Amino acid sequence: MQRPLARLRVPDRPVLFTVVFWAVLAATGAVAYAAEPSTPPWAVPFGVNLALVAVLWLLLPWRRCEGWRQTLPVAFLLATFALGLTGSAEIHQLLTLLAIANVAFVHGMRTAAVIVGCLTGALFVMTAVSHGIPEATVQSVVIVVFAAFVLGMTSAVLEARRRREQAQRLLARVRELTVAQERARMGAEMHDSIGHHLTVIKLSLENAERFRSRRPEAAWDEVRQAKELTVEALADARRWVRALRPLALEGRVGSAALERLAASFDGTGLAVSFEVVGGEVPLEPDVELVLYRVLQEGLTNAVRHAAARRVEGTLTFSGEAVVLAVADDGKGRDREGRGGFGLSSLAERARAVGGTLVARDRPGGGFEVRAELPVGVKVAT
Repeated sequence: MQRPLARLRVPDRPVLFTVVFWAVLAATGAVAYAAEPSTPPWAVPFGVNLALVAVLWLLLPWRRCEGWRQTLPVAFLLATFALGLTGSAEIHQLLTLLAIANVAFVHGMRTAAVIVGCLTGALFVMTAVSHGIPEATVQSVVIVVFAAFVLGMTSAVLEARRRREQAQRLLARVRELTVAQERARMGAEMHDSIGHHLTVIKLSLENAERFRSRRPEAAWDEVRQAKELTVEALADARRWVRALRPLALEGRVGSAALERLAASFDGTGLAVSFEVVGGEVPLEPDVELVLYRVLQEGLTNAVRHAAARRVEGTLTFSGEAVVLAVADDGKGRDREGRGGFGLSSLAERARAVGGTLVARDRPGGGFEVRAELPVGVKVAT
């Protein structure tokens, strides 16, 4: 049952228009029946007309389109106008106004304004012939006022839609540039890290070559050192490749991206667990990126520096804040500052979105990185 219902739901159609349409359609049928409870000669064409209006409403497009669907707004407009000829007691005019709004959505405001002018002129002439000019003037003024109101609402909706789509495009571009900038920074760090290992390996092999005849034991020591550094360089390269993955892994964002990142460290010798506490809410892209980098830094440092066996990540949603804690059972902060440059950079990122980041030894042993960020971005002053 979900697919047929999903077809009836039109995201681009304003909800208020839907409510007004069905209410007016029901009132149109009820008033027409109350006026002539016995079956009049026009009952069948009026019923068919009413059913046609309902079917066309379900099929209407609500943004610019091509092909046969762009003719539906005109058909719907004519069908609502015909209700006045088949038996409606003028209540159908509100449906005609909705039809004009739909024409504005699909064909533009100018086309809708021209149609309003033509209909108002035709209505004035018809009413003036049958009821006189004063009555025609009153009805025309009413139609113009209501049409101006509906077209004003339509214009506001179209402008809001345009701005939302523009904001979504800019947001997607900002996310893309942010990830690209982060990749470039991490690429430079990867070059320095692996470049250092390769430089030392080269020197060790050169020493081994010099010592191979005069000091064979020293030569083998250099070879063993080069072998150990090769293993470290390979592990480092794998970690950086893993770290350079984008924020949205296979379309995942939020806690799903963090869970995927935690799972990607399987096979590194760490037992990694990740837990979400509280009701998850959508986060700003900048906040998501900081959380992703905090978890990434905590896991990478646990592998590289901590000699840890287990890492626990906890993402907690609490009111207007979200907290990510990454704790390991390793040896705690080392003499080199335990990844100090990466953590200080993350602390700046956290402050930039209005949050805080704390990195410290745990009382029972191990190391913890804790970031507390607002759900919405607050520019730091």
